[in-house]
Amino acid sequence: QVQLAESGGDSVQAGGSLRLSCALSGYHYSSHCWGWFRQAPGKGREGVAVISEVGVATYADSVQGRFTISQDNAKKILYLQINSLKPEDSAMYTCAARERWSRCTTRRNEFTFWGQGTQVTVAS
Repeated sequence: QVQLAESGGDSVQAGGSLRLSCALSGYHYSSHCWGWFRQAPGKGREGVAVISEVGVATYADSVQGRFTISQDNAKKILYLQINSLKPEDSAMYTCAARERWSRCTTRRNEFTFWGQGTQVTVAS
């Protein structure tokens, strides 16, 4: 079945950088949306960034300019480069995927496959 597995989360100081990875397996469609979502304790899950199989990316306003989403389609790995980390970036980061039938967006309810998440903690 379709599986997504995140890695790369860590505890870092404010201003630091991290690169998260998400490995996708069991997915047999050439068109897709991949995305990163995050959820802090007591808050809802929010879309961070999404990307289509042809590399069109969309970012949440809160992370634009600091986060970069990318993918290696041959290896089926999704990345999120996070720079200039802020304490408010602390959250469980989860990757998700869906078959693409239209433009990729950060809407949570459009995604059907989800990973378990990787924790990012930023100390002030």
